[in-house]
Amino acid sequence: MARKGNRIQVILECTEHKNSGLAGTSRYITTKNRKNTTERIELKKYNSIMKKVTVHKEIK
Repeated sequence: MARKGNRIQVILECTEHKNSGLAGTSRYITTKNRKNTTERIELKKYNSIMKKVTVHKEIK
């Protein structure tokens, strides 16, 4: 039987887009190692609606 492991899927959401009031959302799905990274992650990703690179934070 296979073990589940420590890797989990997380959703990253744009913080600037959320505060701007524009329609739609910019979200990315990625994985992280729960054992090594216990806190929420922040990555700079491209937001296609705003057409620039913004900070995306892990939600939920």
